[in-house]
Amino acid sequence: MNWTQVYSPVMGNIFLSALVAALPVFVLLGLLAFWHVKAHISALLGLATALLVSIFVYHMPAKLAGMAAVNGALYGLLPIGWIVLNAIFIYDITVKSGDFEVVKHSIAGIAADRRIQALLIAFSFGAFIEGAAGFGTPVAISAAMLIGLGFRPLQAAGLALIGNTAPVAYGALGSPLIALAGVTGLPLEMLSAAAGRILPIFSLVVPFWIIWTMAGRKAMMEVWPACLTAGASFATCQFLVSNYHGPWLVDIAGAIVSMVCTVVLLKFWQPKTLWRYEHEREEAHAEIPDQSTGKVVKAWMPWVFLSLFVFAWGTPQVKNFLNGGTKAAPNFLYGVSKLDYKIPLLHNAVTKAPPVVAKPSVEPAVYTLNWLSATGTSLLLAGIAGGLLLGFGPLQLLKIWGNTVKRVRISLLTIAAMLALGFCTKSAGLDATMGLAFAATGAVFPFFSAMLGWLGVALTGSDTSSNVLFGGLQKITAQQLGLNPVLTAAANTCGGVMGKMIDAQSLVVASVATHQEGQEGTILRYVFWHSITLAALVGIVIMLYAKVLPSNWMPTHTAPAPAVTVAAPAPAVAAPVATPVK
Repeated sequence: MNWTQVYSPVMGNIFLSALVAALPVFVLLGLLAFWHVKAHISALLGLATALLVSIFVYHMPAKLAGMAAVNGALYGLLPIGWIVLNAIFIYDITVKSGDFEVVKHSIAGIAADRRIQALLIAFSFGAFIEGAAGFGTPVAISAAMLIGLGFRPLQAAGLALIGNTAPVAYGALGSPLIALAGVTGLPLEMLSAAAGRILPIFSLVVPFWIIWTMAGRKAMMEVWPACLTAGASFATCQFLVSNYHGPWLVDIAGAIVSMVCTVVLLKFWQPKTLWRYEHEREEAHAEIPDQSTGKVVKAWMPWVFLSLFVFAWGTPQVKNFLNGGTKAAPNFLYGVSKLDYKIPLLHNAVTKAPPVVAKPSVEPAVYTLNWLSATGTSLLLAGIAGGLLLGFGPLQLLKIWGNTVKRVRISLLTIAAMLALGFCTKSAGLDATMGLAFAATGAVFPFFSAMLGWLGVALTGSDTSSNVLFGGLQKITAQQLGLNPVLTAAANTCGGVMGKMIDAQSLVVASVATHQEGQEGTILRYVFWHSITLAALVGIVIMLYAKVLPSNWMPTHTAPAPAVTVAAPAPAVAAPVATPVK
């Protein structure tokens, strides 16, 4: 069975077709945000809508649509659900042992003010985890740490989501930009430099945005030196590393510099007033746990192990070894730790057609079970190592892990259903229809190029997936309109980072990390307008670069436009997910 995608199934009109294609997203987000339906039910109803639209409007065979959903559900469980489960496992270990109280008070020793703690954890430390691992890892870890420190659950989730924006384009050792270069054919160093001339503006802004959201404008102004230090140090490093080295270490270097600069500032400056939550007044005289050097070091070791394991798992050399090497140079893990499965019925059964591609292109559908090199495995091992150090026995750790599984089981179902929805819309071509509608905006396309990236991440939950999905569209449209393709391709990944805070999997991760299972709609309402406003600001910056600022400010690629005739600009073929990417 082979089926060819269509992109304007509703009266041949791309805009009407785009409205119909967006129905699964409207159902999912509408149920979450306005009707307060639980996330797993919203996800399942959104999936049902995607299947109905795919089958009855786009005329995709039901068997293919069903297997596309199965493919997405598998991807939702591993690698994404596996990350969530084991990130929460580490947090549960430290809470069970009582050592998180030591961590909490050691952070308070650096900065007792909740605003400074939010900067250090939601922005700086979150950026480090983003650079090393990506996926939902920084949100899970940052949100869990914030709620452990005493932050209100909703704010802990929201601040972690807002903080996990500007670093995302360089997450997982530059995976989004590496993927973007692969699908567009544009030089990686140019794309890295271009994103590095857009995102530092927002790296400077986001720390102020976090504190304004958390405590209000007046309270933000009281800590403006810390906001400026955290943001400017990260932004400067982000610009320099991305332009003069490459995308691989941007977040890790920027995060370390940001944390060090902020801590140094606190040696010479402290806010005039100590900002705490109302509910913390009764805790002012709570007993402080042992803060001896040995106890503090021991309490921090699970988080140290987390950083070390996640960083190691993110390096190509370690990942290649854990995957068993290559066919030409295998090791003892070859064929054991990484197994590829062709999805029955779906593999090579869907064909992308013009105008999305220059010529019809068959879509592979391969699920990779890389159980050892998956980021979640590094978190599991970090949790085991940390738990043993804290005094737990193997059976105790197994019991804690089992309780964690029990606690997040509904969230794992939700993630699986949401990824099933995303993969179904991708295989059916619904996302390509929406992309074509954005691409038809003509003179204001530079603005909408950022919004297209935002849409891509909101749909797929991944800046890398958005770049794979819409990167080719950005390049082709730019060449047709006489724009700089490097700029519009970079706009896709930069606009996409702002969609990260509202994508379904991030909402579930944040809810689990802050013990707010079933409150995903509340979190969505908390962050939605921040997301769309920041994405629009990215679009305005792209418009300024395209229409106002000198052309030599942005790297340019002068390769000729492809010799193909298209009815409307469209994305390059979306590559199959064969290995986990950010």
